[in-house]
Amino acid sequence: MLRLKKYLRPFLVSVALVLVLLMVQALCDLNLPNYMSDIVNVGIQQNGIENAAPIQISSQGMAFIQSVMTDEQRDLVNQSYQLQGEGEAASFALGKPDAEQQAALNTAFEDAAAMLIVASQSQGGAKPAHETVQASGNNEIPQGVGAASNSASQDAEQALDEALDITKFYSYTQMIEDMPDEQLAPLRAQVAEIAPTMKKQYGVAMTESYYRELDLDIIGIQRGYIINIGLRMLLIALLGGIATVLVGLLSSRIAAGVARKLRSDVFSKVESFSSAELNKFGAASLITRTTNDIQQIQALLQMGIRIILYAPIMCVGGIIMAVGKSPSMSWIIAVAGIALLGLIALLFSIVVPRFNRIQKLLDKLNLVSRENLSGLMVIRAFGTREHEEARYDEVNTDLTKVNLFVNRVMALMGPVMTLVMSGVSLLTVWVGAHQVAASTIQVGDMMAFMQYATQIIMSFVMMSIMFVMLPRAQVSATRIADVLETIPAIQDPPSPKPFDPSKKGVVEFRDVSFKYEGAEEYALTDMSFTALPGQTTALIGSTGSGKSTAANMIVRFFDATKGEVLVDGVDVRDVTQHDLREKIGFVPQKGILLSGTIASNICYGNPDASEEQMEDSARVAQALDFIEQKPNGFDDIIAQGGDNVSGGQKQRLSIARALAKDPEIFVFDDSFSALDFKTDVTLRKALREHTKDATIIIVAQRVSTILNAEQIIVMDEGHIVGKGTHKELLKTCDQYREIASSQLSEEELA
Repeated sequence: MLRLKKYLRPFLVSVALVLVLLMVQALCDLNLPNYMSDIVNVGIQQNGIENAAPIQISSQGMAFIQSVMTDEQRDLVNQSYQLQGEGEAASFALGKPDAEQQAALNTAFEDAAAMLIVASQSQGGAKPAHETVQASGNNEIPQGVGAASNSASQDAEQALDEALDITKFYSYTQMIEDMPDEQLAPLRAQVAEIAPTMKKQYGVAMTESYYRELDLDIIGIQRGYIINIGLRMLLIALLGGIATVLVGLLSSRIAAGVARKLRSDVFSKVESFSSAELNKFGAASLITRTTNDIQQIQALLQMGIRIILYAPIMCVGGIIMAVGKSPSMSWIIAVAGIALLGLIALLFSIVVPRFNRIQKLLDKLNLVSRENLSGLMVIRAFGTREHEEARYDEVNTDLTKVNLFVNRVMALMGPVMTLVMSGVSLLTVWVGAHQVAASTIQVGDMMAFMQYATQIIMSFVMMSIMFVMLPRAQVSATRIADVLETIPAIQDPPSPKPFDPSKKGVVEFRDVSFKYEGAEEYALTDMSFTALPGQTTALIGSTGSGKSTAANMIVRFFDATKGEVLVDGVDVRDVTQHDLREKIGFVPQKGILLSGTIASNICYGNPDASEEQMEDSARVAQALDFIEQKPNGFDDIIAQGGDNVSGGQKQRLSIARALAKDPEIFVFDDSFSALDFKTDVTLRKALREHTKDATIIIVAQRVSTILNAEQIIVMDEGHIVGKGTHKELLKTCDQYREIASSQLSEEELA
């Protein structure tokens, strides 16, 4: 993947924006369980009373609660509350403390409430809340203040609900204030050992009693708190939803942009390939790399940008929040994480080696499909349909088996992940229930912990999906990078030379030898000849003698291994490919037409050609007659590959395409083989008149095609074995005479 990292550079701003949005989304998702916990703990269990420090308390209640406070706590309370009213209606109202002051006040009221409850429990308080004990000489604290049993784990709110009338205990305020510090010190030591959660419950429950004393609307407080938290949750969920949508939009645009650029660059690179590179990769593989492989990269980016960045944030954030809710249950997450990592590592080791095989099998499947489609007529002609079906079925079955194996292995992940999540939830409820019973955590905290554990596991699930996609995308990225980093054998020179205008149209081979890559023997050896303007130079010889190779070297489809090929007095390697091919009209051995119209194919090399030029080129190529018979004439549709025209018509349209370009040099690579003799003769006659000032190089199998050529070059096994006119070669070249005698009558040979 790192080999393609440059394609992400134009999108770095978008990636940074996605990261910010993912942080927002993660923060929203991580805060929702917290608010849910607050609704359960505060809104439901505490009737919406958030702080142990009451917002309003009667003067008698203030004196009663301060009776067990330390001097520092009393000073803090006196500074924070203001007296309102007079007499029995007098009460204290809390001002507007800052966060630090509010926390200190909560601690003071929680400690005081816990002192009173612990004191009542220490007296063996199993009596109903309305019963009290007479004051004794040792100043015992009255039983029943805030507790109905001696069980430290009993819910404080339930205990205080049984003692709704807190005013019955105000008469003991003075007695408690008179108690010596030595007697209160052991109680304070016991209170220090109580869990903060329990002390908070004590404080909030006693604060509720103060509110009931003042006839405050407890239900209104509860409703207001729940609505307030609910609205916050809705806003956070909305913000998270907006962030999610924007992340999806940006990641899709980034992925599509990278894929578009990759396709463009791969296509451009393939267009620059010479025959050597095309043979190295193969057309089927290049198609797979341009389509399926880039699609794998796009899919990875589209999901990966979100998941690779989002999952770690959620995982780390979830762990921090879960441990903050209940450190004692953090081992559950550790066990689940180790189990999931082990599973992912196992799947990774099994699945990854198959991905490279899948892509290679896709190449092979495309190859077989392409061969079947392009060779359909041959398959039908030889009746090998069943053989080709079996061949395709074999490759398709291999690909299916590997894909099924991978998918079956990955299918195990879903149930195992569900099992782990269910196990974590069950374990959390089991352990959490015991801790709730022991009052070390609250129910809402246990529920929040469960949600955080689920978020953490889902983060592992998302990362496991990436672990599956990443190796396959890595294989695809390597295959794409191999194409992009391939240096074509045919390249433009850094400093191109100009053509020599005094040698316009001259083609010269100087001691040219050529050997295909990987071949042991030379295909051409010491080949030298010159083709001049206004003349026809023909190459003839047996199959495999190197005729087409020599023709391809003029257009620079291959470069000479030794020697030089010159056009207009300049080595073809010293000019740009574009400038060289602008001078040449090339007609390949196999007529290839592109999808479009007849007109678009003829004018392919010269888009600015006039209608008159187009018709004239078609007339010379002997194509005008059948074009005019078409329903739409020159606007008639040509199917892909020219499948809706005959082989001879393809060749004539290919010749017309080269003529419309009006180049200096024409190279016909056995381009008349599909024509009948009459059309061949007529075409060559018209061609000679039309191209009388151009250089014509013809690769031919028919002797009749080159009878009138000014120069005929006879080739055999890569060597020139004869050079001259038809009559000269009949006398001097045995190979030519053998070829001619096999094709011409005695009269023609005379």
